[in-house]
Amino acid sequence: MTRPEENYRQKYQAGDTPWDTGRPDFNLVQTVTAMPVDPCQALDIGCGTGNNSIWLAQNNFTVTGIDTADTAIQKAGEKAALEQVKCTFLLNDIFTDQIAGAPFGFVFDRGCFHSFNSDQERKLFAEKVAGHLAPAGLWLSIIGNADEKREFGPPQRTATEIITAVESSFEIISLTTSRFESNHPNPPRAWVCLMRKRNRAD
Repeated sequence: MTRPEENYRQKYQAGDTPWDTGRPDFNLVQTVTAMPVDPCQALDIGCGTGNNSIWLAQNNFTVTGIDTADTAIQKAGEKAALEQVKCTFLLNDIFTDQIAGAPFGFVFDRGCFHSFNSDQERKLFAEKVAGHLAPAGLWLSIIGNADEKREFGPPQRTATEIITAVESSFEIISLTTSRFESNHPNPPRAWVCLMRKRNRAD
């Protein structure tokens, strides 16, 4: 299985992180407040330097952020300390580690799901997310959108690729088109996919 972790580690070490805007993704903010998603145990997969984890913690979620890049985890802890919010940041890999704090009521990932290139990898990722969620737990994923053709930017997935990967483990509540939170004047197009973990009997 080809995995993107080493690429992300190198980018954080080099400071080549165009996705790190220094603020929470507006798609997360809008979804949590409009749904609404009640405060609960939350897991931020691929938390990076902690922007989204910190926003969740400021809104009464009990947050665990995980990443495979040690530089990102260190910076996330420093940011949380400056903001005087309590988050748990762990150097963990959801493929190989059982994350402390599970089961979670809410999982967020911004750009993790779309990093995997095959249907099999994406389906396994979805299964790992489901395995860390409480019954009827929610997963919000921000995913590169293949309806827009760009030479540069995040990996892009079709709606069919998303559904193929997640439908055995999740009920899709909504799948809408948006843009990534970005410092670029023309932000990449994104899918905003909100899902609920299926019951075993579904």
